[in-house]
Parts: sequence; C-alpha cells; structure tokens
Amino acid sequence: MERHFDEELKDLFQEILKMGIMAQEAIFKSVEALKNRDKRQAQEIISADDKIDALELEIDEKCIDLIARHQPMAGDLRFITTGMKINAELERIADLAVDISQRVLEIADKPLLKPLIDIPKLSVVAQNMVRDSIEAFVKKDVVLAKKVILADSEADKLRNSVQDELLNDYIAKDCSTAPRAVALLLISRHLERICDHTTNIAEDVVYMVEGKVIKHHPEKLA
Repeated sequence: MERHFDEELKDLFQEILKMGIMAQEAIFKSVEALKNRDKRQAQEIISADDKIDALELEIDEKCIDLIARHQPMAGDLRFITTGMKINAELERIADLAVDISQRVLEIADKPLLKPLIDIPKLSVVAQNMVRDSIEAFVKKDVVLAKKVILADSEADKLRNSVQDELLNDYIAKDCSTAPRAVALLLISRHLERICDHTTNIAEDVVYMVEGKVIKHHPEKLA
C-alpha cells in the first residue's frame, strides 16, 4: 500500500511539473505574439487554455482522492495540499497569458507604439520565476524559493518603468495613443501579476518544507 501511495505521489508530482511547463510556455508565446504582432499565435494560446483548465481539474481531483483514500499525515499532507495551491496558482498564470494574448489581438493590426524593451525583460523575469518556483517545489529547495520571492521586486520595477513611460511620454502628450498604450500597460500588469503568483508558489514551498508561514512576513526570509 505504501509503495502504491508513493507512486501516486510521483504521478501527482509529474502532473504539477507538466502544468508548470505549460504555464511557462504560455507566457513566452504570448509575448512572442506581441513582439511579432502574430494574431494566429495569440489565438492559439487562448484556445489552448482549455487544456490547462482540464489539467487543473484533474490535478485537484487527484489531490482530493489521495487525501480521502490514504489520509496522509505531516509531510505528505503538506506536499499534497501545497500541490493543490500551486496547481491553482499555475492556472491563474495561464489565464494571465490568455489576457496578454487578448491584448495582442486588440493591437496586432495597429503600428507598434514604441520599441518593446521593458516588457520583454519583464517576461523573462516572469518565466524565470515560474521555472525557479517549480524547481524549488520539485527539489524542496527553500533557498531557491526565497530567491524567487526576492526577484518579485525586479518585476515591480519593470512594471513601474513601463507604466511611467506610457503615461508620461505617450498618453499625456498625445491622447490618440491611449488605446495602444493602455494595451501595453495592461500587458505589463498581467506579467507583474504572474510574478505575484509565482511568489505565492515559492511561499507555499517554504511552508511545505519548513512548516513556516512567510506570507505577509518578509522578515522571515532571513
């Protein structure tokens, strides 16, 4: 029975890892669609979200089934409940990639307002945070999880940089730029929110490994 339970935990682990890879790919492709003003790719990301939603439900059902059948204790219980939380965060990340793709569809037929500099940088930060948060979960690596949490400040700075430039250098000077500027502004916010969700994942990893709640308590990162 114990060996069977361990195998089921490994299967759950692999499903969450798959979810993480799909979410990370969705971020990358959504920003590539923006850079290339590729409506077809943006639409593909939107359509593919059904698969991620289905996987989220499948993982949730597995977690509930494992708890109901095996009544795990201590570390195993924390692993399963953390898996459920991470699963939900990854689904929200994928939803935000869909939101980015929808903004791309809004402006794809219009000239690009400005060279894209900080948004691609923010996308890289977001993708790295997703990758590292999942790796921290996989390896039960608290040091890496804390690195993810600390990286969120860089995402905030990039989002603020995009916001300040679009508001002050474009919208304030020429209101006709507003539709394209607002779309880019929203994309930067979507990416920053992705980073917030990966921070939540990293905080859950710390709890899973150490049983320590650090959410809303940055002083506990030390």
